[in-house]
Amino acid sequence: MSKLHFTTKHANAATVVHNWHVVDGTNQTVGRMCARIAAVLRGKNKAYYTPHVDCGDYIIVTNAEKIKFTGNKLVEKEYDHYTGYPGGRKVEIAKDLLKRRPEVIIERGVKGMLPKNRLGRQMYKKLFVYVGDQHPHTAQQPKELKF
Repeated sequence: MSKLHFTTKHANAATVVHNWHVVDGTNQTVGRMCARIAAVLRGKNKAYYTPHVDCGDYIIVTNAEKIKFTGNKLVEKEYDHYTGYPGGRKVEIAKDLLKRRPEVIIERGVKGMLPKNRLGRQMYKKLFVYVGDQHPHTAQQPKELKF
């Protein structure tokens, strides 16, 4: 009886192909959309996914102002940041942040779902979020990504 030897193929920078995708945020639920975007940024949708290599694709999100929250999250969810000064915690509810800077909601949602290390920071740089349906990446010929 002969032994079969199978070797696992690991992706590396030379073998990975980074594609470009565009996602329309119109009527998308924030958390579900961010989770799917984070999976594509990591490369989980590819057969050759390797955890320690950036296998992910570039993602362009348009119509960031048209995303939706479920339940009472629009008025109850709080986004906070700390200024660095004592008592410097600033809180903004989702409704106000959606009016002021809607792209931040998607960026923060996706960033929280990526690894907290230099690989995660490298993956996060491949996310581009825009208000409205126009984006400056037409030269990359992005394909529509449906969820």
